[in-house]
Amino acid sequence: MEQRDIHFSDSWRDRALGVIFGQAVGDALGRGTEFMRKDEVKKFYPDGLWRFEQIVRDRHRRLWKMGEWSDDTDMMRCVMSAIVEQNGGVDYMSIAAKFKQWAMNGARGMGQTTYNLMMMDDYAERPFEAAELVWRMGRCDNAPNGSVMRTAVVGLLRHDVARHAENIGRLTHFDPRCVGACVVVSELVHALVYEERVLTPADVMALAQQYDERIAAYVEKAAAGNLSSLELDDPLSMGYVLKTMGAALWACWHADRFDSGLQTVVGEGGDADTNAAVAGAVMGARFGNAGLTSPEGYDYVGKLLRRSVLESEAEAFLRVLAE
Repeated sequence: MEQRDIHFSDSWRDRALGVIFGQAVGDALGRGTEFMRKDEVKKFYPDGLWRFEQIVRDRHRRLWKMGEWSDDTDMMRCVMSAIVEQNGGVDYMSIAAKFKQWAMNGARGMGQTTYNLMMMDDYAERPFEAAELVWRMGRCDNAPNGSVMRTAVVGLLRHDVARHAENIGRLTHFDPRCVGACVVVSELVHALVYEERVLTPADVMALAQQYDERIAAYVEKAAAGNLSSLELDDPLSMGYVLKTMGAALWACWHADRFDSGLQTVVGEGGDADTNAAVAGAVMGARFGNAGLTSPEGYDYVGKLLRRSVLESEAEAFLRVLAE
């Protein structure tokens, strides 16, 4: 079957919407355990965190309203918006300009790498050079998850997914581990949406080895099935890009349902909104938008704070992809 045939199928649409809304739901629910250790998560949510209404309203979490997504999804929306404005084309400078515009208009929750870049006056004019400079200033050893958190939507592009994932990732995060993780997640989504196929660990290993040998260990941990082995709540490394990628791979390969997979990821604590955003997007590609519910009928999408905004943006994005 050619990709254009798949484009107009109900399955393609359901899975594509699942990516976008799965990301937003994961982002919003993950806020409930962000920066917590796993034992703290168990203390605050002894029966697990399943619903937005359960989220504790402490000093950190009360900055966001119930069902509100964060920077992870906002930066994904920037990518979508730039592509819509280019009528389906991918212009990296336009995406960088969207990032800068967003950052200068009340953005919240940016990671340090992204913040440092957005504060550069000329970032939008030379984003790749700026990203490389910031990476080198960190002794070429800084690999946070600020690019992989927005990359799942790149997997919805029809062509050149790896190239676009590389370059959109490098707009902010230059490290090869970050670039490789973006490609892995984007290709994982692309295979699910366009081919209804789950990439195997061997498939992912073949992708990973093109970028950085350190990625392999996290693919292996995800494939083994023990999410706790990723130590997502380690305070010294909770924002590490390969941990977020590993959580998404685990969700793709081992989750039985969207809600239970999401609950397991957020239950690990750490940088939970980002881990759950990427895992949610991947599970959305796997289970579809119709699968973003619980057996009890809890409507995650319906309870998103700005659902109508995201619906409108998603429809516009899917339209230009299908043209």
